[in-house]
Amino acid sequence: MKYGLVLPLAGIEGSSQRLIEYACAAEAAGWDGLFLEDYTVYWAEGQLTFDPWLLLTAIALRTSRIRLGITVIPLPVRQPWKVAREAVTLDHLSGGRLILGFGLGDLQDRYFGESDDLKERAARLDEGLAVLAGLLSGQPFSHRGAYYQVAPVAFRPSPLQQPRIPIWIGGFWPRQAPARRAARWDGFCPAKLPGDEEDGQMRPTDVAAIRRFLEAERGSLEGFDLVVGGSSPRNQAEARRQVRDFAEAGATWWIEFALPGPGQAAEALQRIQAGPPV
Repeated sequence: MKYGLVLPLAGIEGSSQRLIEYACAAEAAGWDGLFLEDYTVYWAEGQLTFDPWLLLTAIALRTSRIRLGITVIPLPVRQPWKVAREAVTLDHLSGGRLILGFGLGDLQDRYFGESDDLKERAARLDEGLAVLAGLLSGQPFSHRGAYYQVAPVAFRPSPLQQPRIPIWIGGFWPRQAPARRAARWDGFCPAKLPGDEEDGQMRPTDVAAIRRFLEAERGSLEGFDLVVGGSSPRNQAEARRQVRDFAEAGATWWIEFALPGPGQAAEALQRIQAGPPV
């Protein structure tokens, strides 16, 4: 099991510099990964929003070991070639520590006329991933599809990570389409779809069911990441039990949400400095 943190795209009490300091504290405390979300407008109108690529670049230059990622990039409303160029650059700046997460995008972040048709977004995501992978290969690539056209081109340099920068897919479970999409790539970051009798909380039984589904789709989960996120109890012993149950169910990453509200920045830093629940 590996252990990561999600920090808020709004910064720590509005400060991008403090967010970078918290990321450095996470590396010093032994966390394995640091992740940001990707929004144009973060959660609510008027909320502070920083750019995740620029923040991760600053963090990459201040750290040396911790993995860096975005979970998730709304690829249907981004240009795949621009994302590919940014990803290769950050992969080099970080010494090969980047992880890329992709999904349909959150419909609340739709201030600029993007389509809210989920079927169209899904089609754009699949085609965009094919374009992205082709460009990240560093080999001559061209594409003519329903949404994207790429004339013959080779993106250089290639990423440091080979055969590619890891690509994780986000989506709701128990919907099967996101899990089936994820099975074609390198990892799955599921969220639980609330239902009439469900509270939307991911449980070890859900992880076990997802693992069985992915094994049926892929045949093998060797080298594949199954990522669970949430908030663990403050008590480290209880936190270790919670994470252990997810690990036994098949999760390979636990990602802690360190999203401090007003007046909670010091408490969040203490949680980070306490280290992962190992």
